[in-house]
Amino acid sequence: MRLWLKDSERRPDPPVVHTDDRKPMVVGIIAWVVALVVLVVFQQAVLDRGWGWWFATCAIGIVFGLIGLVYVQRRGRQIRR
Repeated sequence: MRLWLKDSERRPDPPVVHTDDRKPMVVGIIAWVVALVVLVVFQQAVLDRGWGWWFATCAIGIVFGLIGLVYVQRRGRQIRR
């Protein structure tokens, strides 16, 4: 097995596949929101077990999802130009 091929030996690059990445990101954000709501409903039980860090995990997941959604939205606008 060789790690390097000559340009004449390479196959052509496959065509670019355009996808809508916003839908799975929105589903992920909704999942984090649902998890946070469930944690708030059972807040006392969660805190009694020492699992308070789960609240931060859900909040960070929501924030990162929103940042990613903004990034994907801007990238999509640049590609369409």
